[in-house]
Amino acid sequence: MPLAIDNIRVGRVYRLVNFGEIRMLQVMERTGRENFRVKDLDTLEYYELEELLRWGKGKDYDLDEIR
Repeated sequence: MPLAIDNIRVGRVYRLVNFGEIRMLQVMERTGRENFRVKDLDTLEYYELEELLRWGKGKDYDLDEIR
């Protein structure tokens, strides 16, 4: 069962699966009520979590803390 967006914490590392893409993300800061600035640990790029979920949540959507 995926974590709710409300349970995401700054500084923690999460595994996000959505539409077949798997990303390891570190949460850098909270930028809004339900938005976070995250760092992709594979590519070292920064994203807004909102960007990654913009097109919805697929059948395989999962968000889990890994560390």
